[in-house]
Amino acid sequence: MYKLFFRLVFRRMDPERAHHAAFRWIRLAARVPVLRTLAAAALAPRHKELRTEALGLRMHGPFGLAAGFDKNAVAIDGMAMLGFDHVEIGTVTGEPQPGNPKRRLFRLVADRALINRMGFNNEGSAAVAARLAARRPVFRTTVGVNIGKTKAVPEAEAVADYVKSTERLAAHADYLVVNVSSPNTPGLRDLQATESLRPLLTAVREAADRTVTVRRVPLLVKIAPDLADEDVDAVADLAVELGLDGVIATNTTIAREGLGLRSAPGLVAETGGLSGAPLKERSLEVLSRLYARVGDRITLVGVGGVENAEDAWQRILAGATLVQGYSAFVYEGPFYARAVHRGLAARLAASPYATLAEAVGAETRKKADR
Repeated sequence: MYKLFFRLVFRRMDPERAHHAAFRWIRLAARVPVLRTLAAAALAPRHKELRTEALGLRMHGPFGLAAGFDKNAVAIDGMAMLGFDHVEIGTVTGEPQPGNPKRRLFRLVADRALINRMGFNNEGSAAVAARLAARRPVFRTTVGVNIGKTKAVPEAEAVADYVKSTERLAAHADYLVVNVSSPNTPGLRDLQATESLRPLLTAVREAADRTVTVRRVPLLVKIAPDLADEDVDAVADLAVELGLDGVIATNTTIAREGLGLRSAPGLVAETGGLSGAPLKERSLEVLSRLYARVGDRITLVGVGGVENAEDAWQRILAGATLVQGYSAFVYEGPFYARAVHRGLAARLAASPYATLAEAVGAETRKKADR
């Protein structure tokens, strides 16, 4: 039904306009007690065997919504109602900003992909912090907060900008993510170099500890799939050295060649980050490489091209304790999370592993032993 609706309605709409329309419907449904209860019963059935512990947190399962969908923390309950086990809001910047000029979001339907150059459009960390502080949860879910650099802030002042957001948001985050990997903020990816990343992550960790003294807020970094393998290794080593809690692999890619894209050349040529199915192989490679380097010392989150339960299962076998989706949600609709959960439960039952935790990294370890 959704796929027919997508073809007849959403596909004809501007992608950003369609996103906002769907977003309004989700938020509205989550405000109506009877409707949200019925929707959650249908879309978010719980599978006890998928219960997950990660980052010191207990979750209903391993599958969450990646950052970028709910930039301003306005639909956390709505996304939990749809079955996502954790919701990562943002990216949030120190100051509010409108993002890049429209059009800035493009569907590559033939490739089941998206290109975006949104540019961190959001209301800013002060407004988002106030909204999170006032929130009264309807559904229990884990809330991650993804922070990035304000575009107008020069690279030399980036650390202070991230610290500002940390001080405002850390108290409201179940975990915090430093985003240095979006291709749509000039100079941002330069911060992935370890000589820049080390002082940034150190300052954010100190700010989080200074701001929140009653608990330790887990801190992760999100990296790009376009890093060279040696740079992936360097980030992995730095994460362990600094006692980081996790790494999210991966953000969108600026690559176009070698991905077998079938969409019209003019559409493929749009600038911005490519997400969805074409990112699947490289994202999995980066994840496997990270796990081979860090093992179980930190938590890995797999994202990028996760279309179905098989993709999620492959991420877990490669080393991901948590898995996230976003672009496939556009194409699969409200039953996306339910299908992933059901498929994961079936794969776990058919596997030699008693729990998901046992399955994490199993294939990567096997390859290392060969």
